[in-house]
Amino acid sequence: MLYLVSYDIPDDKRRTKLAKVLKDYGDRVHYSVFEFILERELLDKMLARIEGIISEKEDSVRIYALCGACEKTIKIIGTGELTEDKDVYIL
Repeated sequence: MLYLVSYDIPDDKRRTKLAKVLKDYGDRVHYSVFEFILERELLDKMLARIEGIISEKEDSVRIYALCGACEKTIKIIGTGELTEDKDVYIL
């Protein structure tokens, strides 16, 4: 499933840590926005890592699940591409 994660974290150290974790799972599409194509198990692992970094009193992380029908309606104006699930991965 396609997920969109955005965050607002005032602390530089926590914000940098979070960005590094999110890069392990998906693609940065804006400074504080990432897109992911994840199975439930990987999503749960990512969520656990996020919860270990953020301060629930100071930080905001939003995670949006986009269904297949919603994914087809995404419009990009300007530069950038939608994160896609590739049939072939080269490691």
